[in-house]
Amino acid sequence: MRLTGRSIVEGHAGGPVVVAPVPLSFWGGVDPQTGIVVDRYHPLHGRSLAEAILVMPGSRGSCTGSSVALQLLMNGRAPAAFVFTEEEEIVTLGVIIARRMFGVSVPVLRLAGGDMARLVDVGQAEISGDTLVTDGASAAAHHEAPARRAATALSPADRAMLRGEHGEAARFAMEVVLEMAGLYGARELIDVTRAHIDGCIYTGEASLRFAERLRDLCARVRVPTTLNAVSVDGRRWRAQGVDASLGEPAWRLAEAYLAMGARPSFTCAPYLLDAPPALGEQIVWAESNAVAYANSVLGARTMKYPDYLDICVAITGRAPLAGCHLDAGRRPAVAIEVAPISAPDDAFFALLGHHLGEMSPEAIPLVLGLEDAAMTDDDLKAFAAAFATTSGAPMFHIAGITPEARDVAAAHALAEALPKLKVSRADLAESWRRINGEEGAARIDLVALGNPHFSFTEIERLAALCAGQQKAADVALVVTCGRDVYARAQAAGLTAALERFGVSFVNDTCWCMIGEPVIPPAARTILTSSGKYAHYGPGLSGRRVVLGSLAQCVEAACTGVFDTALPGWLRA
Repeated sequence: MRLTGRSIVEGHAGGPVVVAPVPLSFWGGVDPQTGIVVDRYHPLHGRSLAEAILVMPGSRGSCTGSSVALQLLMNGRAPAAFVFTEEEEIVTLGVIIARRMFGVSVPVLRLAGGDMARLVDVGQAEISGDTLVTDGASAAAHHEAPARRAATALSPADRAMLRGEHGEAARFAMEVVLEMAGLYGARELIDVTRAHIDGCIYTGEASLRFAERLRDLCARVRVPTTLNAVSVDGRRWRAQGVDASLGEPAWRLAEAYLAMGARPSFTCAPYLLDAPPALGEQIVWAESNAVAYANSVLGARTMKYPDYLDICVAITGRAPLAGCHLDAGRRPAVAIEVAPISAPDDAFFALLGHHLGEMSPEAIPLVLGLEDAAMTDDDLKAFAAAFATTSGAPMFHIAGITPEARDVAAAHALAEALPKLKVSRADLAESWRRINGEEGAARIDLVALGNPHFSFTEIERLAALCAGQQKAADVALVVTCGRDVYARAQAAGLTAALERFGVSFVNDTCWCMIGEPVIPPAARTILTSSGKYAHYGPGLSGRRVVLGSLAQCVEAACTGVFDTALPGWLRA
């Protein structure tokens, strides 16, 4: 069999074929040191991807997949080649950075959608350029040059950066921006007003080498730039008992980005900072939940920028005019109608986001049926984070709630022209069971809150729920939040009250980066109110992670027990 597609990254490779029938998030889904799939929800769970020809529709979830791909390439545990059947930029950029900065690469090939089914039972394959062959034939004999991509128009300032007139870092960054613009099909670049950097998460030595190389080339950001949560609490990691083998390089990575002029925000919820982006503002944000929230809830405009492209855009101030920067890239492609749910608690929005992301792994959905839900900003945060975990789509619309679908009549009229899916109470009950496992009383060792980072209003609500109660001595309750939110809560007296209850606060980092000893070594079961952490947590922590409402989290902190049975609002 011989298949011809589009060569995204040139190269030659051969190996066993591994087909992933659904997209995979490399961050939280693949161990960057071993190449083994750790996402318990994925069909390839437990499988090594090292030296395989990996075939899958595309990636999903975290923008940090670029960093994981780079680390795998640098430590020799990457697939021999990546084959996608949909547009994919996150993993691809990791390969591009490895090639451009470190001289290490593997082929990336895009085939037609129907080709994946033809490769399911194939044992071995060989790739050269735009051709994949099986059954021992030589791909090199069929090699064809990749199709010429449309040129991206450049301004005089862009050309000056390419010539190195603004330094080697700006030249490198502009080259990366232009290569990605070609992948996006962007005919021009646009100015952006701000950036949020996700590449400051430490995934291994490669992420640090990349940032320090840019710093040493005197890179400086051209637009106001915030930093995502990093891998340790910069002010407390030693006191928390974090090993220096993680703490020191993780903080060096943060310092490298600070040296480039970024703000020490250290939050995965930059929309909680002062002066969030406005409706229609052109920005460059990475971090999957932040992208979904910015596009969907704020109505700002950003693509789902992979790690490393985010800092390259911040250095140049220029981004490809494509995707969600354009009206056409923000239109819904599927309508999803949610059955009425009577009096749900806040776990509903985390569960629903997780479920709808799985239903719409690539397409932007228009969600119907929540018009009377009166979703708060915290509900939208929980929904966006869970949706962005299981979907590769950069945004969603909710009729009557999000700004570009607030006109309910217009939203329903638009939905008439779209493919339609339905979500029943039974569908959501099945998702609850799949996340939480066997029904019954579960012994809880840790309550993990703040993924994404807790807001001030969530801290207020937590304080109200904890008031007058006594936390069990053998249950840890840990909240992650940004420095800005923590300072505000501290000034309001909320942190002192919660600390008396037994809450521990962690800043700068978030649950997707936290391990032992912040997670007690003896802990076996973790309860969270986050759909995002309920998904990533088992693979990242090695523990059972279950999902509940905030009130249930507080109750479990006091009793040490959580009943995983269906909540009343999910029962028929």
